[in-house]
Amino acid sequence: MTSARRRATRRKLFEAAVTLIAEQGFSATTVDEIAERAGVAKGTVYYNFASKNVLFEELLRHGVGLLTASLRRAADETAARGDSRVDALDAMIRSGLAFIVRYPSFTQLYVAELWRTNRTWQDTLMAVRQEAVAVVEKVLGEAVERGEVSGEIDVPLTASALFGMVLVAALDWQAFQPERSLDDVHETLSRLLQGRVGGSAAHRCAR
Repeated sequence: MTSARRRATRRKLFEAAVTLIAEQGFSATTVDEIAERAGVAKGTVYYNFASKNVLFEELLRHGVGLLTASLRRAADETAARGDSRVDALDAMIRSGLAFIVRYPSFTQLYVAELWRTNRTWQDTLMAVRQEAVAVVEKVLGEAVERGEVSGEIDVPLTASALFGMVLVAALDWQAFQPERSLDDVHETLSRLLQGRVGGSAAHRCAR
């Protein structure tokens, strides 16, 4: 199987697995069901992943990796325009919301797994989460260095809080207020960022 073909197959398996597991839980989902949903033979699943556990662990890496890349891209694009680091944080919030709209099943699954402590992939989950939070932490630290954000804030904790805020707010939006637009939800979270994290300095730097 060529690399391109194998990547395409793995993507199909990831999509099938995340949908099924979000619908009926990890334990209730079988490899047969994943293969059927993906439109491949059962042997193809085991060709790509040693077990269902390995498939799920790689699914977590894949999904959070996509989120991390989208956050980093938003920050880099903002920097290329010469905007402030608070603007970059705002762009990352929007990017995170857009990711969740695009991958709602994965996000639900990811948030649910964060609260479980008896999984074999817990260390992997914590590691990939930290990679995503580190992107936010880097930009927030730069904002502090530039005087855009108060130096009194706890950068690691605030970065984690911002990351968690986007996840939880987006899930709440999708579940209970789906009529609201992405622009509307982003504007609300943006106000929270500007007023609570950035303060007056952020207002001056914001566009």
